[in-house]
Amino acid sequence: MGDRIHLNTAGAGLVPAEVRRAMAEVLDREAADGCYETEEHYSPVIGEEVYQRLARVLDAPAEDIALFDSATRAWCAVVPKLRLGPADRVWVTPYEYAGNLISLFSLRDRTGCRIEVVPTLPGGDLDLAWMAANIADDVALVSVTHIPSGCGIVNPVEEIGRLLAPYRCFYAVDACQSVGQLPVSARRIGCQLLTGAGRKFLRGPRGTAFAYVAPELRAVLATDFHDLHVARVDSPTGYRIDDRSARSLELAERGTAATVGFNTALTLFEEGTPFDHKDVFQALRATVEATPGTELIVPGTDQSGIVSFRHEHVPAEVIRARLAERRINVWKIVGHHTPIYMAQRGIDTAVRASVHYYNTPDEIEVFGRALRAAVGAGA
Repeated sequence: MGDRIHLNTAGAGLVPAEVRRAMAEVLDREAADGCYETEEHYSPVIGEEVYQRLARVLDAPAEDIALFDSATRAWCAVVPKLRLGPADRVWVTPYEYAGNLISLFSLRDRTGCRIEVVPTLPGGDLDLAWMAANIADDVALVSVTHIPSGCGIVNPVEEIGRLLAPYRCFYAVDACQSVGQLPVSARRIGCQLLTGAGRKFLRGPRGTAFAYVAPELRAVLATDFHDLHVARVDSPTGYRIDDRSARSLELAERGTAATVGFNTALTLFEEGTPFDHKDVFQALRATVEATPGTELIVPGTDQSGIVSFRHEHVPAEVIRARLAERRINVWKIVGHHTPIYMAQRGIDTAVRASVHYYNTPDEIEVFGRALRAAVGAGA
């Protein structure tokens, strides 16, 4: 990387050298000894250790953890299998990720359930009073994105969990941008589903993701398939399931190198102090806010290390390209990935900058000078 400044952890974090070495060792062993034999060698890591580590990170039982190759795959392994009907309501927020919405729209079209959008207060915070006044036992699912990928609001998932606890609804939390950036506890949140990706603030490799799926949610899913790592055909006409844990939602095939790399990333995460860098978060926002012509996209009271913005004259793709020339990584986001919130505000594209514990105040100063130059406000 050299002197490159990475402000795109919301897309994918920088993979540590230890993770790269662990993955390379797996690939070397696969080339020398064979893939099945290598998988067997690493079975304590990929069969137990990675689940235990992830369970500690999420504050959840290991038997309720499943591994997937993407957060969307994790979501789609659960939500489309809910047994809903025309009498059921599903709540989403304006910050819902488009991939989750597509799955929910398909569920609606198939089952007849109704989808309702939780309103927000004028500043962008979710209207918890509306939720408290309108929750009832015909609400079957509530889906909340902890931190959206398009802006940095931190939604109050624990407070929402307490509000929903007396009711029969299942509570799903998309924690893709929060796990590794903020402390996340499935137990304190009180959700039955929590999904996330390994590649972002946990700094794992691409192709790694996870879900916490509570037993009461697993028990009601219309699961149409169990792979051979948890099931066995025991007669010409039937099969039995030997493992009823969350792993029953997985497919048996997975990349050994990616899983070992993810376990290494979790090890580093547990040993580090990733949450002690609020000064960098604040410096990022202040730097963007002070740049002439920029409009911040920062709804809500509580903010994270993700700052999105647009410029009154310079398109997002131009800003990104000009910063890239100065070896600074940011990302151009598109409004239709967070379609409800962005469409209401007429946002088609914007620039997203995101920081993590490896970013420094000095890097934010360099970014600020480069951003001012990129929008024609001087270096």
